Amino acid sequence: MSLTNEQITATIQELNANLVKSGLTKEQIAQDLKTNIEKINRILSLSQHSLEDPWILKEYLDEKIKEQGDVPIPFSALSGDYHKHWFLNSKKIDKKQLSKGKF
Repeated sequence: MSLTNEQITATIQELNANLVKSGLTKEQIAQDLKTNIEKINRILSLSQHSLEDPWILKEYLDEKIKEQGDVPIPFSALSGDYHKHWFLNSKKIDKKQLSKGKF
């Protein structure tokens, strides 16, 4: 599934706003998700090619924000139950298993 240019822009803004709201550093996120800051930056800019990676980061940030007793900023395109989106591997998202390699 492809996003429109407007959806891409909105999703980038929503991911970054939730990053700020979480209070976490990219280093903490990279460590928790067993990756590096480069990959986190690619996901935040939607230049990572895996469809699941932005969903994994979204779910991770949502969880961390809720753990702090706060409410995440809603996502306009990354919405609904990802288990019901045929184009996503929900098992990877459930396991927080980011794609291997650079892209």
